[in-house]
Amino acid sequence: MSRILIVEDNEKNLKLLRDVLRHQGHEVLEAPTGTQGLALALGERRPDLVLLDIQLPDIDGITVLRRLREDPGLDAVPVLAISASVMPEEQHRITASGFDAFVAKPISLKPFLATVGRFLSAGRTPGGSA
Repeated sequence: MSRILIVEDNEKNLKLLRDVLRHQGHEVLEAPTGTQGLALALGERRPDLVLLDIQLPDIDGITVLRRLREDPGLDAVPVLAISASVMPEEQHRITASGFDAFVAKPISLKPFLATVGRFLSAGRTPGGSA
């Protein structure tokens, strides 16, 4: 069973992601802020995958990603950006900042699950996007 950390401040989005992933048999860790997400990711129960919202109430997702990548133990963990931003230049800026993939909100279930499955099975290329 894979452990997936969801860092998402919107309760409806969090519930959808949590319910879908649990239904697929994954263990889910949840954090409503970037600070709490970092604490969970760096804790004893390290995730196999991180789903990270970009717009968070305390620190933004790009800053969270940068801090996650500073920990050598998390460099192999894929981090997927979750964002409602549909502007191509914004999506490019997000993926260029080091995320392994971009998942648009609202979530489209089949592509979302395929992306999650791909990164859980293949992982990422440490030091760069997969």
